Amino acid sequence: MSAYYYSGCPENYEAHYLDSCSVCAKSLHNSDIFMYRGNTPFCSKECRQEQMEVDEAREKKLRSGRSLRKSESKSSTPGKTVRTGVVTVS
Repeated sequence: MSAYYYSGCPENYEAHYLDSCSVCAKSLHNSDIFMYRGNTPFCSKECRQEQMEVDEAREKKLRSGRSLRKSESKSSTPGKTVRTGVVTVS
């Protein structure tokens, strides 16, 4: 059985975001709720940890993509001639 909250209209009952686990969709009615990032509910530490690992991998992938693009933009200078070498001044 899923918990509902009353929004003010008798015909307008909506499921609450704390009704089920965000990973496995298990009902959270009358059970402990493990929260992550403020408003994401989980039925267990294991489900919460699974989501944390997914988020960490996603963030790591985004960071590596950004650093790759930065290094590419530093090394490429379209339309400009870049000379490299050693200059000795005496």
